Amino acid sequence: MTPDQIRLVQDSFHEVLPIRVAAAALFYERLFAIDSDLRALFLASDMPKQGAELMASLGSVVRGLDRANTVLPTVRELAKRHVACGFKEHHYPIVGQALIDTMAAGLGTAFTPAVREAWEAAYALLASVMIAAAREDQLAA
Repeated sequence: MTPDQIRLVQDSFHEVLPIRVAAAALFYERLFAIDSDLRALFLASDMPKQGAELMASLGSVVRGLDRANTVLPTVRELAKRHVACGFKEHHYPIVGQALIDTMAAGLGTAFTPAVREAWEAAYALLASVMIAAAREDQLAA
């Protein structure tokens, strides 16, 4: 990611924070619309709490994008927790699409092509780190 892309992701996420509860609900609505089978991974979840955790985790990662070496260990641990919950590698593109759709809806006209590209780059980076961590965890098991 370029410094400009990092700034775009951080600035745009800051714009979504005031609507974080609605954004989290929209994310899961979109996620389940794309792949209804994913709903099974959340049957026992308190969805408002899950949404708050999503936004907190996303916020932490977004704030740390300019210091990737400090945030990537957290991202790796997050991947391991997702594996334990039944999350599979083929789910990552679905989550990415739900995230991009959520940001587009939350930002409206402020979700410019440059902002989209920055979010896609950020998600690609994080997903690749998470996938690698999940694979390592599965090989170690």
